[in-house]
Amino acid sequence: MNTELDWFFAKENQWQDEFKEMRTIILDCGLTEELKWGKPCYTYQGNNIVLIHGFKKYCALLFHKGVLLKDEHDLLVQQTENVQSARQLRFSSTEEIREQADVIRAYVFEAIEVEKAGLKVAFKKTTEYEMPEEFKLTLKSEPDLREAFKALTPGRQRGYLLYFSQAKRSETRKSRISRCIPGILKGKGLNDRQ
Repeated sequence: MNTELDWFFAKENQWQDEFKEMRTIILDCGLTEELKWGKPCYTYQGNNIVLIHGFKKYCALLFHKGVLLKDEHDLLVQQTENVQSARQLRFSSTEEIREQADVIRAYVFEAIEVEKAGLKVAFKKTTEYEMPEEFKLTLKSEPDLREAFKALTPGRQRGYLLYFSQAKRSETRKSRISRCIPGILKGKGLNDRQ
């Protein structure tokens, strides 16, 4: 138990009791407790295994390489269609967590074995992401922007492509592209400070 995270478990939160219950179960599995992304993250030999987090309607254990787990109980949830690796076990009460404690431990131990085996997730390549027509036309007409976009890291490119593609209307896509051009030209990612 890392006392530096006690503040997280002590702060008033709708999932406070559930977070404490998950913490107890995970620490029982012999993982190291760390703070990452502002959340309790549990690691094995420095590698991320599982993270505790909460949302409006549920709290969850996020398995970083959840896609590689067998999911024998068919409980893992892909948070959005664009999440490639992580999967969640979702809960809505302390009782539900207690009832599933053995299953949770089994998933944690399987995730540790995945890490021990050195298994890697085969991520989709940036070229496999859909590029909206509006962005294709903009890149075609602006060579400096095209070169700046090519120079971005694959992760930054994917971030922009996903952001542009999520808009349902062409006008919205154009507006998003226009707002992002200065950041792309500076070599910044979508969420980097401009």
